Amino acid sequence: MRSRVRLGALALLTALATAVGTVVGTTGATGAEPGPAGQSVPLRVVIYNIHTGIGSDGQLDLARTARTLEELDADVIGLQEVDVHWASRSEWRDQARDLAEALDMRVFFAPIYSLDPLQAGQPRREYGLAVLTDLQVLHTENHEITRLSTQGTDPVPEPAPGFPEVVVQKGNLPVHVYATHLDYRADPSVRAMQVDDMLAILDDDPDGARQVLVGDFNAPPEAAELAPLWDSLTDSFAVAGSGDGLTYPAVGPTKRIDYVTVSPQIRTRHARVVDTAASDHRPVVADLAVPRGH
Repeated sequence: MRSRVRLGALALLTALATAVGTVVGTTGATGAEPGPAGQSVPLRVVIYNIHTGIGSDGQLDLARTARTLEELDADVIGLQEVDVHWASRSEWRDQARDLAEALDMRVFFAPIYSLDPLQAGQPRREYGLAVLTDLQVLHTENHEITRLSTQGTDPVPEPAPGFPEVVVQKGNLPVHVYATHLDYRADPSVRAMQVDDMLAILDDDPDGARQVLVGDFNAPPEAAELAPLWDSLTDSFAVAGSGDGLTYPAVGPTKRIDYVTVSPQIRTRHARVVDTAASDHRPVVADLAVPRGH
């Protein structure tokens, strides 16, 4: 699609960091058909739950994750289940930074959890989502949505971070990209609250004509708790997907729970699921056409 160029702008990117997330880097209506030539800008987006770099074979191999992502040649990548100095399962590595360096991309890491280290002087233990891009980054923010914590006893639904927004620029157009990871439990009540929270944040976006929401929704498209999303956003795979769209589990998938969704003005040229066992999910790739005007 294009060549990647190393920009080496760490100082600038660090200045874009928010209090609850960081940017680091090493490089600079519905329908399947794009608009008229010259009136839209192409954008390739990927969503991937990387399972902290652990593949379907149970082996940790972040290099395999990086190779999988590199082959997809995306402009923007949304990731879930990213460890940053979190635990021995990921060798205490900063997976967000490591993937950014491997791919020559910028990264904005948005922790859900940020805990004190096990030993004094060590980095904080963090787990959450990340957005990778090799486009110019105009703004980053780690929003809060309702969550039911997995880190304590007797949790209650309450606001917590881990809903990153990254405004990228492609062809002089700002595009607001959001990544999410909805609650995994069988009870849909927390997911319903999260959907309401996300829509409120997207509604507050002054540039709502160019919005992309990607994520592991942990629910199929027909789930009642997802219904409000479809009043405002288009499921890219539903309008332009090839194959069955199933993303989980990675080997012999039976569920479609990973999505690229877009505001109605953005059109989807094509969407597909990639057959790989580098995680317990399969990634989704969508080629979009972003309108130049509102």
